[in-house]
Amino acid sequence: MKKRVIAAALGALCLAPATHADTLLGLYAGAQGWNTSTSGGFSETSNTADFDFDSSTNASVYVAFEHFVPLVPNVKVNYLQLDTDGVTNLNAAFEFEGTVYEANTSLLTDASIDSADLILYYEIFDNDLVSFDIGVNGKYIDGTFYVEDVDSGESGEASFKGIIPMAYSRVEFGLPFTGLGVYAEGSYLSFDDHEVRDIQAALTYSFVENLAIDMTLQVGYRDITVDIEDLDDIYADLGFDGVFAGLEIHFQYFKI
Repeated sequence: MKKRVIAAALGALCLAPATHADTLLGLYAGAQGWNTSTSGGFSETSNTADFDFDSSTNASVYVAFEHFVPLVPNVKVNYLQLDTDGVTNLNAAFEFEGTVYEANTSLLTDASIDSADLILYYEIFDNDLVSFDIGVNGKYIDGTFYVEDVDSGESGEASFKGIIPMAYSRVEFGLPFTGLGVYAEGSYLSFDDHEVRDIQAALTYSFVENLAIDMTLQVGYRDITVDIEDLDDIYADLGFDGVFAGLEIHFQYFKI
């Protein structure tokens, strides 16, 4: 009788569906290459000029740490470098750093912005089918704008920097047993005359999945808006968008 009971118990365990264990500690590391188109312009007054920028390739990297401790937020740090330039034939006079560039001037323009995000977030849902995170983002931007008259060589340069508090959220959906998924992630601020937006959406494919490490490919679209008014005497209305491809590695330390 005892042997039959033990055999039945073992059989029930074998037939029971596998449950997904929660990660106690996890570290994410990722990198993306972004084919970026740029529109808009900048100035030292509220009347920003529109410039012609060439497409460029930019890169971003990030790390995130997740844990099981209640009430303590998870942490994500993201770094992005935006660098683009182009030559514009001015339709009207443009003044920058004390120099007036007359209409019909061929003007070389360069915009370089380094952005670092410190994101604190909570996981509202976290399973194989859906995950949803909300939090806050302290975005630090450090930018330089440069212009140069192509013919005369006369030039000007101005820099700005600041910390921008933003709302953050991310939602991800997975298709079980396929490795496929989709996600959307974004940070946003609209305050006074400032508007800063950083959103992305991507299709993902996990080609390595085990108890210790996951590796996931990403292909998606990213859109960034930087609309600032009088930040270190700089006005800008710039848009960056385009497709990206990336790789994310997820190290999982403990599971229950």
